[in-house]
Formats: sequence, structure tokens, C-alpha cells
Amino acid sequence: MSDSSINQIPKVSPGGLTSKSQASEIKDELTTLRSLLLDIEPTKLERLYQRLENPEIQPEDISKMLPEAVILRAKQDKQLGEVMVSTVEEAIEVSVKQDHNVLADALFPVIGPATRKAISTALEEMIQSLNQTLEHSLSPQSFQWRWEAQRTGKSFAEIVLLRTLVYRVEQIFLIHKESGLLLQHLVTKHVPIQDPDLVAAMLTAIQDFIKDSFNVQKGDGIKSLRFGEVIIWIEEGPQALIAAIIRGNPPQEFRLVLQEAIEKIHLKFSQEIKHFAGDTELFDVSKLDLEDCLVVKYKSATKKNYTYAWILLGVMAIAFGTWGFFSIREKLRWRSYLQKLNSQPGIVVISSHQSFGKYFIRGMRDPLAVDPNTLIQQTNLNPKKVISQWQPYLSLEAQFTTKRVQKLLNPPPTVSLQVDKSGIINATGYASRQWILQARQLWHFIPGITQFQDKNLLAIELSQLEEYKQQIEEKIFFFVEGSIEFSPGEITKLPNLTLSIRNFLNIAQYLDKNVQIQIIGHTNNTGTEQTNMLLSQARAEKILSYLKSQGINTKQLQAIGVGSQQPLELKIKPESQNVNSRRVSFKVFLAKQSN
Repeated sequence: MSDSSINQIPKVSPGGLTSKSQASEIKDELTTLRSLLLDIEPTKLERLYQRLENPEIQPEDISKMLPEAVILRAKQDKQLGEVMVSTVEEAIEVSVKQDHNVLADALFPVIGPATRKAISTALEEMIQSLNQTLEHSLSPQSFQWRWEAQRTGKSFAEIVLLRTLVYRVEQIFLIHKESGLLLQHLVTKHVPIQDPDLVAAMLTAIQDFIKDSFNVQKGDGIKSLRFGEVIIWIEEGPQALIAAIIRGNPPQEFRLVLQEAIEKIHLKFSQEIKHFAGDTELFDVSKLDLEDCLVVKYKSATKKNYTYAWILLGVMAIAFGTWGFFSIREKLRWRSYLQKLNSQPGIVVISSHQSFGKYFIRGMRDPLAVDPNTLIQQTNLNPKKVISQWQPYLSLEAQFTTKRVQKLLNPPPTVSLQVDKSGIINATGYASRQWILQARQLWHFIPGITQFQDKNLLAIELSQLEEYKQQIEEKIFFFVEGSIEFSPGEITKLPNLTLSIRNFLNIAQYLDKNVQIQIIGHTNNTGTEQTNMLLSQARAEKILSYLKSQGINTKQLQAIGVGSQQPLELKIKPESQNVNSRRVSFKVFLAKQSN
């Protein structure tokens, strides 16, 4: 713009603003000046302002550049991946919380085949191990292998696999030759491993040591190492090598497998190996080629004769069956014996157990209870194998209380003893007075007895006393008319009378009974009453004198005459009544002695 054009711009007067037309003219001139300076058309400039100020346009532009930016940043370093880890984890967590089916559906095509492959591999290994174990479980070597398994702490199946193994590649190492770093490592399942990086470094160190120490030509290296049952085969390539850890004796053909594997890896990863800078993730794909090197070879199965093994197994089965039969039978008998003991009254089993072929039992037993040895015989147990410890005790069961009552009181056959639930003895029947007095004292010493009832128990002497009383009162002696002489045959009755009176008086004295025997003389009704009274008295005194002469204590005897006042009432003819009235009869009176 020239100076003349600038000078042509209207100026604002000091006193106020320009007019409206002047302002519009100035704006147009400024717009023209801006376009000349920036070389941008006004419409384009307006569009640029809109892109900068409109927030909806910016994400659209960023979305076009974001994929390329992420790819370029990821090639530079790992910082982008580390930063995105937390964001991705949070996104997955939110997605699962909102709808877990979305993630499950996304992973389904991958998880299904992977799961099936893992299960198939595990089943194949299990079947192979099972076949090997079953094949050698009854062989003569199996006993030696079982002992080895017991000694080493390994399972029998593992020992069988090791002893029937021709060779097994347990580990494969892919190592970078120049740096000695581990590129990839594979291991067979159930094989203990050390740090793979450390093993790779040691192998490289051994290689370098041998080359430096023995002037080995360039390109040569260690082909194999042996440590007992373990062999290390090494196959080198231009930039990497494969080391196979092998147990057993592999064939030379296996080296071809290693050579093919190292050739494939150099063919596929030559640039990655050449420019290797420590990133081993680039070689994860090489696992497919290295897995072919994990080979396992077992000895071929040979047909063997297991006749002796089967015979031994049969003998063992018979022996075990016989032992089991007798063992079960003994246990059943022991249980039967315990059941019988528990069902017996007066026996309480506290504890029982079996040890070293013998049976031990401890408990309490009432002396009146059944003998446990009889129960042992009933159950056919061997008494020598049963060791019992019984502590005596007194059972209060009714049957044992009754037995103790019978044993201690020892009643005569004429006495019946019954024990009720309250422990009261009810005695009935006849017994001697001495036994009754003893029973009244002894029942206090019987456990479980609270009272002795003998109101229905009669002394046998009292019964005898009544019997002798009846015998005496039944005695009648007849006399000749008008005389104190016995009628023919009457004198022979006197000894029996004497015996009855003597026994009667003795029993009465034993029973503390006060007795009185009246000897009553009678006459018929002929003659005067006075004469009859004297005659009847004389007849009674004659009997009394005889008894006294026989040693009878006559203090308790009394002779009285009643004349004809008490004629004998018999169902006889009237003419015989006078004859029967000439007699002597007896009357006995019983009473307790007064203290």
C-alpha cells in the first residue's frame, strides 16, 4: 500500500466520530488491507474461524488422524501401551458390569476351541499315563518300581513312565547367538524347570568358554552335553540356536527335526533376529515351529506272561477274603455279645473297644445278675479274647431286690414274700416265731427295702397251739357208773392226752401265752345232785393226778366237777345218753401273759 493511499484514509476529528458512511468505507478498506497482507480470501478465512471455534468439527478431524498416530507412537516405544492399560481395564470392567454377555459373546469363538484343545490334550496324556501304569502294575518289575516310588517320593505312574521311556524332549530353548539372550522357551507338562533365562545364559557361557579355551574354529560349537540321564542337543543357525533338553536316548533322526526347526525360524524371523534389541514378543509365533520338537517316545509294549502274578493275586485275594470273613464274623459276634449285655438287668456297660485282636469291656454288675461268661458262650466268642472288668454294685430293680430278700431272709416254704414298687415287703403264710423275729430285724439291711409288713403272717407255733388245743378239747374219758374207774379201754387214751397237754403247755410258754386247762368231770342224772357233784369232782381229780404223775405242771390245770348239769349232747338213742354222761371232758383257755 502506498503512502498516498494511507493519506487518503479519513481522519477522525478531535471533536467526535466520523459519519456512518465514513465508517463503512474504513471497514472495507481494512478488509482489503487484510486480504492483501494474508493472501486469504475472506470466505476461506471465515471458514477457518468456524473450524477453530466449532467443537463438533474438532473430534471429526481427530478421528481421521488417531489410528495413524497410535500406530506411529506404538512403534516408537511401549509408553502408549503402558498408559492405556488402566483405561482398557476400566473399560472392560464397566462393560462386564453393564452386560457380561457382550464380553462372553466376543470371546466365545476363541475360548471354545482353546478349551476343547486343552481338554483333549489332558485326556490324551492321562490315557497314555494310565495305559503305561496298568500295563506294568502286575509285572515283576512293578514291585521294584513301587519301592523306588516310595523311596523317591514320586508317584508310581511317574516312575513307570520314566522306566518305560525311550526318550522325551522336556525343554526347548531358542537362543540369540550374538547376545546369548533367550528368544523363546517351551517345556513339557509336569516337568520342573529352573529360570529359562539363566539356563540360556549358562549354555552361551559354556559355548564361549570352550571356543575361547580350545581354539575352536569359527562356526563350530558344542553339539551335545550329557548329565546322567539328561542330554542337551544343540543345533546352530547363522544367528540363533536351538537347545533341546532330552531325557533318555534319542535317535540321530531327531537332529533332523531340530535342524528343520532352526531353518524355519531363520526363514521366518531373519530380520527380527538380525535386528534383535531385547523384544522377545516378536518370537511368540515361533512356538508353532518349536512345539514339533517336544517329542516323547516310549518302549513298545511286549506281550508278557503274568501267570505267576495272577496266581499271587488270586492267593492274596483268597487270603484277604478269608481274613475278611473271619474278621467280620468276629465283629458280628462281638456286637451280639454287647447287645445281650445291654439287655440284661443288673449289668451296665461303661466302655468297650477292640485292640490287637482282643476285646476289652468295662462296666458294673450286680452279683445277682447273669454271669457274662454264659453270654460269651452263647455268642460263640473266644473267652480268651474277651478281657472284662466288672465292678460290683447293687441294682435296685425289683427282681434283684426280691432275690436279695429271699437270699437274706431265707423264708420257709410256708411263707410268701412280695416286694412292691415302693420297696415294701408283704409277708403272708406261716412261719416259726423265731424266723418272724429275725425277719423283723434283717429287712433293715436290704438295699431298696423301706418297710416289712407281716400282719398276714402267722407264727406256726400258734397254729400248732390251736391244733393241740383242739386235740385236748376233743379228748373224752368215760367211767363206770357210780365209780371213778375208767370204762374198759379208756385207760389207753391217757398217754396221748399227756403228750398233747405237754406240747400245748410248751408252745404256750414259747409264745408267751397264758393258758388254762379245765378238767371237767360229769355224771348222769341218776342219784342226788350232791352225790353227782362229788363223783364228778373225783373223776376230774383222778385225771389231774395222773397228769401230775407224768410230770405235767398242774399249775395251769384245774379239776372241776359239774355233776349232771352238762350232759353230753350226742345224736344217740335216749337209753345210751346216761352212759355217755359218765365222763371227763377238757376246756382250754388262751390269753397273752400280762407284763
